Amino acid sequence: QVQLVESGGGLVQAGGSLRLSCAASGRNFVSMGWFRRTPGKQRELVAAITSGGSTDYADSVKGRFTISRDNAKNTVYLQMNSLKPEDTAVYYCNGKGGLLDYWGQGTQVTVSS
Repeated sequence: QVQLVESGGGLVQAGGSLRLSCAASGRNFVSMGWFRRTPGKQRELVAAITSGGSTDYADSVKGRFTISRDNAKNTVYLQMNSLKPEDTAVYYCNGKGGLLDYWGQGTQVTVSS
C-alpha cells in the first residue's frame, strides 16, 4: 500500500518559518513535491524535486522556500522561510510514479499577519 504522510504544518506569524515533511512508503517516486490549495482556488504547485535533485518552484515562493529530498528515507521536505499570510493553505505532498499521482492527506499552514 502506497502512503504519503505529511507533518509539520501549523500556525506561524508572518516572517516566520515552518518545515514540512512527507514520508513515503510502498514505492519510490521519480518526482516528489508539494502543492497547496486555498478555498475557492485550484491546487497549485509549490515546489517539486526529482530523484536526481532537479527542482522546480512556483514564482511566488522562489527565494523563500527550499525543497529537499532524502532518497534513502523516501522523504521530501519543504523549508518555508519569510512566510506571508498569502501562503496560508492546505499543503499536500505529491509523488509521481509512472502514470499515477499519489497524494498525502494534507497539512494546514496558517500564517497570521
